[in-house]
Amino acid sequence: MKSLRNHLSLVVALLSILFSLQTFIIVERSIEAYKENLANNYSLVVVSQKILNKNIIKNQHKLIKEIVSLSPDKVIKKLNSGISKKNIDLLKLSLPKFYKLVLLHYPSPSEVNNLTKALLRDTSVIKVETFSKSHDTTYKLLLLFKTVISVFAFSVGIVTILLISKEMKIWQFKHTERMSIMGLFGAPTWLSSAVLFRLAFVDALIASALSFVIFSYVSSSAWVQDQLLNIGISVLIFDPVFDFAIMLSVALILSTFLATFIVISHKEEV
Repeated sequence: MKSLRNHLSLVVALLSILFSLQTFIIVERSIEAYKENLANNYSLVVVSQKILNKNIIKNQHKLIKEIVSLSPDKVIKKLNSGISKKNIDLLKLSLPKFYKLVLLHYPSPSEVNNLTKALLRDTSVIKVETFSKSHDTTYKLLLLFKTVISVFAFSVGIVTILLISKEMKIWQFKHTERMSIMGLFGAPTWLSSAVLFRLAFVDALIASALSFVIFSYVSSSAWVQDQLLNIGISVLIFDPVFDFAIMLSVALILSTFLATFIVISHKEEV
């Protein structure tokens, strides 16, 4: 029971850091997936006096993924009230050309503004419709959401670091006497400190294993997948290889730092 208490506090502290870290990763992936979804649905409309060379436009503006010609037939059909075919053909020739520009990624307001200015430098381009009001609102909401999550993750990290610092003091108090006795008998520092590093290593493994189990369950949860489908995105919640490697690395670094701090503090006191 005493051994369990020795491990519990550090495991909980490490687990909270790993949980906040993975949550931040999931949010980052969700935002990127949502931005990709927005990019597929967002496009600019260009009005031109003549037919544009699509290949030249795409080469000049790397943000453009695809240029689609918009047919004027629907507009003419609404206007058609007994107009002869000859007049309809003439009307088609006199109407400006409309193009839909699909972008590689969901752009920032500055990217949209720069692209619009660049397109308008072409003398044949009459107007570029960017739907700026709805675009800017959506982009600002994405930034706000990302900022809130970042602040939350940072706050959790700070609080957890404070918890770990408290745990450092507890561990130092528990093991200083044992380390001092071993030092008096001539034991090298690495030997007298071995138990601390062993505890730190074990706690890192335990915290990482618990995180693995928790996020493996979350990633397979039907409820989570349904929530993602409701907003039209597909996100990798947990990568058993890549994400677990990050978790294990962070846990080992933090716990090793804890043990090293205790050893250094003990040397200073001696």
